[in-house]
Amino acid sequence: MVSSLASSSAATLAQGPATPEKCPPATRKDDVVDVIHGVSVADPYRWLEAQKSPETRAWIDAEDKCTAAVLDAVPDRTEIQARLTELMKVDSIGLPRERNGVYFFEKRRTDQELSVIYKRVGLNGKEQVLIDPHPLSPDHSTSVGLMDVSHDASIAAYNVRMGGQDEISVHFLDTNTLKPLPDELPNARYFSASLEPDARGAYYTTMTAAGPRVFHHVMGSNSSTDEEIFGKGFGPDKIIFCKLSEDGRYLRILVLYGSGISRSDLYVKDTQSREPAIPIVNDTEAVFYGDVEGGNLYIRTNWKAPHWRILAANLKNPGTKDSWTEIIHESDATIQNFNLYGGKILAQYVRNATVQLKIFETNGKLAAEVPLPSNGAVNGISGAWDSHRVFVNFESFNTPPTILGYDVSTRKIDTWAKPGVPIHPDDYAIEQVWYESKDKTRVPMFLFYKKGLVRDGQRPVLLMGYGGFDVNSTPEYRAFGVAVADHGGIFALANLRGGGEFGEAWHKAGMMEHKQNVFDDFIAAGEWLISNRYTTSSKLGIAGGSNGGLLVGAVETQRPDLFGAVVCLYPLLDMVRYQKFPPAQWWVPEYGSSDDATQFKYLLAYSPLQNVKDGTKYPATLFITGDSDTRVNPLHARKMAARMQAANASDHPILLLYDTKSGHSGGRPLNKEIEEYTNVVSFLFSQLGVNGK
Repeated sequence: MVSSLASSSAATLAQGPATPEKCPPATRKDDVVDVIHGVSVADPYRWLEAQKSPETRAWIDAEDKCTAAVLDAVPDRTEIQARLTELMKVDSIGLPRERNGVYFFEKRRTDQELSVIYKRVGLNGKEQVLIDPHPLSPDHSTSVGLMDVSHDASIAAYNVRMGGQDEISVHFLDTNTLKPLPDELPNARYFSASLEPDARGAYYTTMTAAGPRVFHHVMGSNSSTDEEIFGKGFGPDKIIFCKLSEDGRYLRILVLYGSGISRSDLYVKDTQSREPAIPIVNDTEAVFYGDVEGGNLYIRTNWKAPHWRILAANLKNPGTKDSWTEIIHESDATIQNFNLYGGKILAQYVRNATVQLKIFETNGKLAAEVPLPSNGAVNGISGAWDSHRVFVNFESFNTPPTILGYDVSTRKIDTWAKPGVPIHPDDYAIEQVWYESKDKTRVPMFLFYKKGLVRDGQRPVLLMGYGGFDVNSTPEYRAFGVAVADHGGIFALANLRGGGEFGEAWHKAGMMEHKQNVFDDFIAAGEWLISNRYTTSSKLGIAGGSNGGLLVGAVETQRPDLFGAVVCLYPLLDMVRYQKFPPAQWWVPEYGSSDDATQFKYLLAYSPLQNVKDGTKYPATLFITGDSDTRVNPLHARKMAARMQAANASDHPILLLYDTKSGHSGGRPLNKEIEEYTNVVSFLFSQLGVNGK
């Protein structure tokens, strides 16, 4: 329900409650100027890059006090939190992994803060707790995650994560005695871990000082003696994954040239031989993903196929890519992923930003199409090569994550786990619209709202997007999206260039020197919503995280008049210096680097931090980050908040919400997730004029 709260609330938030301290606090400016390729670039808040300095910590504390005072005073905050708690505080279960008739999975009960690792003997057997993280930390900031289970189901590998850091430690558990094994891989950045079928050892990839490396660990030995299997010569700008075939014979090794998804190499090692891994393809500017089963290597690639295709090579004589057999041809839909389960190939397609699942025989013959409940998203599939049962994590805007079971032999589908979220899917409408971007490119967008919505030009709207790294923005369930719809608003998701919804050409049209296309697509989405009488600028809110944080930061500086409120989470905002802070070197293939004179020019043109203009009337803005974000350095949000607070000429608040234990990689207790969503929704509702009751 929309009320006249907007004007009074905006003034309240701008000033905050009466406190002795200035809110937001004044921030010291320095005369720091870099000359880059002959261009002077001011950086007055460079000192805020020093995260542990006493002055930075004092500034963070002052910012947090200001933000807490403002957000706690939002009208209807209690009601907003109550609804989000209803939507989020429910039993939650992850995809099961089947090993030798035993199922392993993560589950969080309604009365728990963190996911617990369980096992179940048989599909409907009794659940048994393997690892409960709740005793590991008083504030429940330490979480666990299941990484792999040996084929004989005797040993499980799991990680322990502190806060939201990317760094983890890896541990092993005897699943029969429930006793932890003495083996432990120390805290570091790990990309993958794959247990041998007989549980005698594990292969894993981790980032070392020299770069990513593949190691072999023999169970019962000290990890300091682990043998390096692969990776010599690859620097820290690369990422390496490894995975064993189910029989343990072959180790597939994937080398990514950063996370821009512009090139990858494939290698395979015969684990029964002392010979090194052999290159399958390492000389082509294209992406190759592979999986090994039945003595064959199956490869998904965009080489000569922008919508992707699947090829096959016999490992006894893999030959070259020109000699591989094409078994699943490129089509007008994009092959997003594939898995080898039940002796078949399960291909995940994206057509017009919604997911389709198809089952193929290994010769490429179509066997079946998996019936999904509705247009939606598939966020994970699990199964085994020697098992006919596959599990699919399906969700949509009006459907919380649901685990479906599918039998590849009988083609029957059922529901394995469904959360008891208090939502009636039939009460909501999902609409897909198309609009023109600045250069006339047609872009799709999803609209999610309560049925009976009146299109009067005054609906509050939360618009989101991502537009990068070949990531597909499909109709996922979001509790805050439901909250927006419940209060007479619209949750909108734009499928911007830079994603992978329409193949590699769509991705490339939004990366490197073409990144401005992404921002143009997003701005055009906002303009379309206004011109088609869904909303108005004062009621149009936007939000984005990570690369999506860069998105909303860029469009806010380019079109501050278009939006009523902005939420920028764990963002990337200083594009002139971002590559200097690991692991941002992985993103250079996607964005470019200011170290290159040509790339510097276009980066500077859109970099949010450098494009803040003094005296501009900016919309209300909430930055969210935390110390435990070891992926996107929180210095971006600190510097941008300070810069915008100094430059802003409107009476709208510019706030920084900073959590010392929050980060990019999840793992937070449920109460902290509810708290963050409450802050986001409360901020948006107060600024867009929404009655939260």
